[in-house]
Amino acid sequence: MALSTTINQTGSHSSYRTIFNYYLELCKPKVVAVMLITSMVGMGLALESIPTLNQMGTMIIALTGIAFCASSSAVINHVVDRWRDQKMRRTRKRPVAAGNLPVVKALLFAAGLLSTGVLLLLNVNTLCLLLTLAATLGYAVMYTLILKPITPQNITIGGIAGALPPLLGWTAISPTINAHALLLVLIIFTWTPPHFWALALYRVDDYKKAQVPMLPVTHGQKFTRLHILLYSILLVLVTALPWITQFSSWVYLLFVSYLNLKFIKLAWQLFIEGTDALARKLFKYSIVYLLGLFGAILADHMVRHWIGLV
Repeated sequence: MALSTTINQTGSHSSYRTIFNYYLELCKPKVVAVMLITSMVGMGLALESIPTLNQMGTMIIALTGIAFCASSSAVINHVVDRWRDQKMRRTRKRPVAAGNLPVVKALLFAAGLLSTGVLLLLNVNTLCLLLTLAATLGYAVMYTLILKPITPQNITIGGIAGALPPLLGWTAISPTINAHALLLVLIIFTWTPPHFWALALYRVDDYKKAQVPMLPVTHGQKFTRLHILLYSILLVLVTALPWITQFSSWVYLLFVSYLNLKFIKLAWQLFIEGTDALARKLFKYSIVYLLGLFGAILADHMVRHWIGLV
């Protein structure tokens, strides 16, 4: 009897862990983590000195609210894309696509996440709340529901939703639309196409099966590689703007120049050779690139404004 009880308890615990993991996967935690990092950088750049305890409290509430709202849009993406996900090797084991979680429960989970996020952001300020809702709806509705299935420019146009987190973070601290915050949005907006098109290149068969009109599906791989290179060159110009506008110093420029050199090198190699290995390498590096760039601009700001050096 004791052994049977132990087995049942162990099985129950294992089942609870599995269900928890399903719901966690719905939230796309890795994607949300990158969004939160760029939001936090936006907060730091809006501060002219070391944050007070009240400001730190606001930052925690805002980041939590943004995380809940972003997770809600990720869940809706799982629900809307479930038929396409079933046809793609990369996504066919997602909880809703695989039938591990029913659509109704996923939608209720999304509603709960969004409601909690809104309640939290009501304690921050109205502008941050409205912009977060715009980003949430932009990804869940404009990109996933409308743009993704009809146009190869889905990620270009829809990328604005994913580019907003630094602005969300900035407005949590300073409830105004600041030109420098918009510059951070522009950097992510320019970074997004080469990042996702690199993924689409080595996953092109998946997108064909799911009938998603990503650029390599509709215009071919050579055309996509050219546009990755062109956007990479544009990204170099855009990432120089913080220094040109005197928002950051030569320290940032030096570091971002190193990041850009590697990005351009990979984009050029991909354009010339066109292998899946290079596409995968560029995709992975692009994530490191974005985090490194935002880390550099925040560190530069902290040294100059919080400490008073450089």
